[in-house]
Amino acid sequence: MHIDGLSAIVTGGASGLGQATATMLAAQGARVAIFDLNEAAGQATAKELGGLHVPVNVADDASVAAGLDAAQAAHGVARILVNCAGIAPAAKTVGKDNAPHPADMFAKTIAVNLVGTFTMIAQFAARLAAADAVDGERGVIVNTASVAAYDGQIGQAAYAASKGGVVGMTLPVARDLASHKIRVMTIAPGIFLTPMVQSFPHHVQDALGAQVPHPSRLGKPAEYAQLVEAIIRNPMLNGEVIRLDGAIRMAPR
Repeated sequence: MHIDGLSAIVTGGASGLGQATATMLAAQGARVAIFDLNEAAGQATAKELGGLHVPVNVADDASVAAGLDAAQAAHGVARILVNCAGIAPAAKTVGKDNAPHPADMFAKTIAVNLVGTFTMIAQFAARLAAADAVDGERGVIVNTASVAAYDGQIGQAAYAASKGGVVGMTLPVARDLASHKIRVMTIAPGIFLTPMVQSFPHHVQDALGAQVPHPSRLGKPAEYAQLVEAIIRNPMLNGEVIRLDGAIRMAPR
């Protein structure tokens, strides 16, 4: 599918992988709507890209519906959805003083990362299903999982479970939406230079990058965006998860 002139939505588009993706899509001629709860960063990014910022909570049905209404009113029916919104809390199953993992933390992580991703997919696809096909298809959805779905580390039970769910639903959702000519793919990034990683001391960043076999460095958000572009443009990419990780396999900690 071509990108120029299409309407696109990027959740978590105000920073990191989402911002790099929104930047790529805008540079390719898409009309981009950024769904992000960070008002200041979202508005700044949207202004820079000539796009739209909508403060959407992906874990809330009504907020997602309102965001899609706003994006559609501004840009028409969206044909590209990239799900980058997510949270990454850390807690052991049994923590200090033998305290159990907080149930509310686990539930919130699943609600945002997994249920939020599915809610965006379902509401986006329901609107797109009524649109005409373009180049033999109606649209493309790209989700963000993580290598933690396969190599979850100590303290990542909730995060790994949420991303494992995204991996697990990729094929069945792609099969569900095949009759509507909507493709569904997932990217599982390794260690990327996101704002969270950038906040680490340089020696910590260097140590993380050194764990990657090749290239032995942290991933660049623009490289994630480059894969999103390839997925959009290649009609045979559907129902699969691609690890984007420089061949890393995460150690227990």
